[in-house]
Amino acid sequence: AFLRASSDGAARCVILTGTGPAFCAGMDLDELRATLGPDADKVWDDAAQLSSLYELIYTLPKPTVAAVNGAAVAGGAGLVTVCDLAVSVPDAKFGYPEVRRGLVAAMVLPHLLRHVTERTARWLLLTGELIDAAAAERAGLVNAVVPAESLMDTALGWCRSLAEGGPKALATTKDLLRRCSRQAVGVDELARASAEPRLTDECRHGLSAFFDKRRAPWAPGGGPGA
Repeated sequence: AFLRASSDGAARCVILTGTGPAFCAGMDLDELRATLGPDADKVWDDAAQLSSLYELIYTLPKPTVAAVNGAAVAGGAGLVTVCDLAVSVPDAKFGYPEVRRGLVAAMVLPHLLRHVTERTARWLLLTGELIDAAAAERAGLVNAVVPAESLMDTALGWCRSLAEGGPKALATTKDLLRRCSRQAVGVDELARASAEPRLTDECRHGLSAFFDKRRAPWAPGGGPGA
């Protein structure tokens, strides 16, 4: 869809939103658990594809707006950060709980740091805690919080405002913003850093604890019988 929009002269702006109660809850952990056996090679392919999607959205020459209709967690929060603007409903939640499963939020890290302070990024990435929409707005993760019934009207209004800009001027501005961001780690390295922890015993133990509804073995009070 983003590739089609990129090449469609009639498309001036792209809105990314979710269907159902969530914007995007991130990786399907049950699906990940199934890939840790004979299909472990799929882990690398999945990481590469998601990394490519983030890069496609982030470098799209046309403006993008995330209309966050519900929870935006892990990779879902990553989707919010690769869009140019973001508007959220009040009851949305944002966060990166990967470390609590023995995973690493590598691919989303540089995009998060473009929007929030390093102190906020460290809180989100190291604690795995979720924050509400009001906190996300204060942190700079979203531009505005509006009632649910106003979400799409607000996003469309922003798109109409963005369409007032010249297409080439917008594309050049986005390219300059990207080049000024000084990302030190390449997307391929980030994809590898995201995939490698998924093949560790730590990740396997974290996933097992998640599905067994118990604390991870490394957490205080955790262990096989916790």
